[in-house]
Amino acid sequence: MQLTEPMTASLPAEAGIPGLTCRFCAAPIRYTFADLGSSPPCENVVRPEDLNKAEAFYPLHAVVCDQCFLVQLDEYISPDAIFTEYAYFSSVSTSWLEHARRYVAMITERLGLGASSQVVELASNDGYLLRWFAERGIPCLGVEPAANVAEAAEARGIPTRVAFFGEAEAKQMVAEGIRADLLLGNNVLAHTPHLNSFVAGMKRLLAPSGTITMEFPHLLRLMEETQFDTIYHEHFSYFSLLTVRQVFAAYGLTLFDIEELSTHGGSLRIYVRHAEDPRPVTAAVHDLLVRERAYGLDQLEAYAAFAEQVKETKRGLLDFLIEANRAGAQVVGYGAPGKGNTLLNYCGIRTDLLRYTVDRNPYKQGTYLPGTRIPVYAPDHIMETQPDYVLILPWNLREEIAAQMAGIRAWGGQFVVPIPKIGVF
Repeated sequence: MQLTEPMTASLPAEAGIPGLTCRFCAAPIRYTFADLGSSPPCENVVRPEDLNKAEAFYPLHAVVCDQCFLVQLDEYISPDAIFTEYAYFSSVSTSWLEHARRYVAMITERLGLGASSQVVELASNDGYLLRWFAERGIPCLGVEPAANVAEAAEARGIPTRVAFFGEAEAKQMVAEGIRADLLLGNNVLAHTPHLNSFVAGMKRLLAPSGTITMEFPHLLRLMEETQFDTIYHEHFSYFSLLTVRQVFAAYGLTLFDIEELSTHGGSLRIYVRHAEDPRPVTAAVHDLLVRERAYGLDQLEAYAAFAEQVKETKRGLLDFLIEANRAGAQVVGYGAPGKGNTLLNYCGIRTDLLRYTVDRNPYKQGTYLPGTRIPVYAPDHIMETQPDYVLILPWNLREEIAAQMAGIRAWGGQFVVPIPKIGVF
């Protein structure tokens, strides 16, 4: 990956949120990372019968702690309101399923997991990942707060606890005799506003020689590529290696290895053990810490630069959409992801610039996007209307989507990605 220097900038703007403190270190929060205005919760699709009803909008104001450099959102919406019924089903994405399958094969071999092992996944969704452990005869258990997606996992034969994970839930699980040889979570660490309780719970639940793996979008990549659309209400925290290492160390856990992944526009997979476990810390950890410091993630100036990059990306997308529509071109979207809703609401994009979008998830088809009220159809609708441009909202899946929708080339249709800057292909 090419190291990109941040733009020259002064200190970030004052956040101006009275009484706000860092969810990890409790220091007063003083600085803005990115103020994206207000948006409704990104997964709250609007049903046709609710089109004439008001939606609740909440601030989407990301801030940065000047002590531990944790980028975070305040808990504007409770996890209960976001996750009790959830619109995202992981199994919808074929590339994500394949990512999970490869992970299970790798980690099973690396840790020597077998029939006597216990695997626990936090935020296990619809069983998209644990199914691969189950096929290998490895005991597994999911912990998932959304009852509707947990039900889908149970239907696949994956034992699932419907609960929000934290120290209290971990204590109950240990009392029931559950200890995890592998404790994993993909894109969940960012989803809890109760970060300290969550990590304390992992410490309690992890077997003495067990391993934790966590995957989450990497703050360095988010900043390098202006991925501001990954900021939304259910993502309470945004982690660099510098910061996440501090979080685990505070609870007697050592981050001893990492992998850099391409998923979600650039993610980290971290490996964590008990502090007393003798496994050595790898050179990969040291090397990435050096790169993050070189970029300035331990200095406030880099965070100020990001806010300016966000504004310029917005201008570029709006310029493209306005010019295309003035020229009589039809522009539609592909996908109804959380990141797309952040992008569209922040940029003020409505049906005058984006006629509709499509999504493979039947749960979202026939609904409208939150805030923008852009209609959502099944993917076949693109073939029926033959638009000139298809704006890929889940741009991290651009290759998968371009392959699925290659038929648009028949009438000269082109794909568009909005991040890190507008691109047509």
